[in-house]
Amino acid sequence: MSAAEELLRVEGIRKSFPGVVALDGVDFDLRRGEVHVLLGENGAGKSTLIKVLCGAHRPDGGRILAAGREVRIHGAQDAERLGIATIHQEFNLVPELTVAENIFLGRQPRRFGMIDRRRMEADAQALLQRVGLDVPPRAKVRELGIARLQMVEIAKALSLDARVLIMDEPTAVLTSEEVDKLFRIVRDLRDDGVGTVFITHHLEEIAALGDRVTVLRDGRSVGQVPAATPEDELVRLMVGRSIEQQYPRERPDPGRPLLSVRGLTRHGVFHDVSFEVRAGEVVGLAGLVGAGRTEVARAVFGADPYDAGTVDVRGESVARGDVNAAMGAGVGLVPEDRKGQGLVLDASVQENLGLVTLRSATRAGLVDLKGQRADATRVAGQLGVRMAGLDQRVRTLSGGNQQKVVIGKWLLADTQVLILDEPTRGIDVGAKVEIYQLINELTASGRAVLMISSDLPEVLGMSDRVLVMAQGRIVGELPAHEATQDAVMALAVATPNTEDEAEGSRGH
Repeated sequence: MSAAEELLRVEGIRKSFPGVVALDGVDFDLRRGEVHVLLGENGAGKSTLIKVLCGAHRPDGGRILAAGREVRIHGAQDAERLGIATIHQEFNLVPELTVAENIFLGRQPRRFGMIDRRRMEADAQALLQRVGLDVPPRAKVRELGIARLQMVEIAKALSLDARVLIMDEPTAVLTSEEVDKLFRIVRDLRDDGVGTVFITHHLEEIAALGDRVTVLRDGRSVGQVPAATPEDELVRLMVGRSIEQQYPRERPDPGRPLLSVRGLTRHGVFHDVSFEVRAGEVVGLAGLVGAGRTEVARAVFGADPYDAGTVDVRGESVARGDVNAAMGAGVGLVPEDRKGQGLVLDASVQENLGLVTLRSATRAGLVDLKGQRADATRVAGQLGVRMAGLDQRVRTLSGGNQQKVVIGKWLLADTQVLILDEPTRGIDVGAKVEIYQLINELTASGRAVLMISSDLPEVLGMSDRVLVMAQGRIVGELPAHEATQDAVMALAVATPNTEDEAEGSRGH
């Protein structure tokens, strides 16, 4: 291959941090006009490799070649000069500035020593048209949604005349229509000769967009395969083992009801919701966006009020709208937004694991720190949390390990009924299987799990029974052997035969 065809190559790249070897001899190359997918579990080294390529980290060993020439990337300016642009998960945009100002931030065209706004906005308009974004260059960035912000980032990259575009989980927060639009833009860039490094944990996207795949595992590159490689093989490369069954559900015989919900109603949101979850059982709550699933879960947990109905745990009534009462009864909630609602990101692993039990571990105003640390050590080990130590900030953990910490704090509290809202969203396939194994362990120990998920195969694979919600009501219940995607969707899109209470239902 000629140097002109090969845009970028890394050979034997190594990078260590205190207590962690993040990259251990990674090889990777990118050709002109291709989409090269970088695949691996959370913690495999993908983000570290990106940071090496964009100049945020300096490697400890190995070498980087651009167009066949060895280079050193000591910062963002070096990367820009080499035509490397990176779009991170956290956008690097200034909300109060305009679209044009963000695209040319620090590089505004000038005339007679002053910023040439007319030229800047004209150039921005041309770039926005190229990425298919119909917004005025003078629009404030804070007025744009996530998908449009991403297009601004791409336009910004093109303004740098980027030959290498690195995209880190660009589809994580996009709708299917927005993903289709993004893919069209990436294909257009490929036709223009741009090489794209594309990171995703959605395996179905790989064959749809990619040309080649490099798989990282434990900081090493373990294989380079065509994008058409079957998903089972990609999973085997990622996790180092074959997953014979993606949803390893063990189904113990259910025991007595631990959670009983009767006639739960919140006007305009959900109406007359009734169900039970028994010891040793996983009950899935399925439905379309807007069905009211999350709102029901939050009401059961006491986080949101409701107008009528009862919640009983182990035969005892739980006061409505009282989180402390629900927790005291043995109910825990792993929220959909783990970062915003389930964790204190700048606190340590130990501090997060001890959040629920802090009050019970306090005597005469003093916290039993030694006991808390011993408990945190035990639970972190039980869950297999991958970390440098209990004092590591939760913010720096991978998504799968953050989720284990959220679940772990409820295990420490000896929670009997655990509500899981989107338990594997944003988590790679290897970590998903670990979460599923954990759910099995919870039910095997006699706990009850209520699981909300928009991933229908996950609901079908892990649930012993599936409840289907539509327009704020439970419209059907299916045992595991009858629950198929078609059966669930037929119920989910049905219009309940109800009075006006269900009208205007909204939410998750």
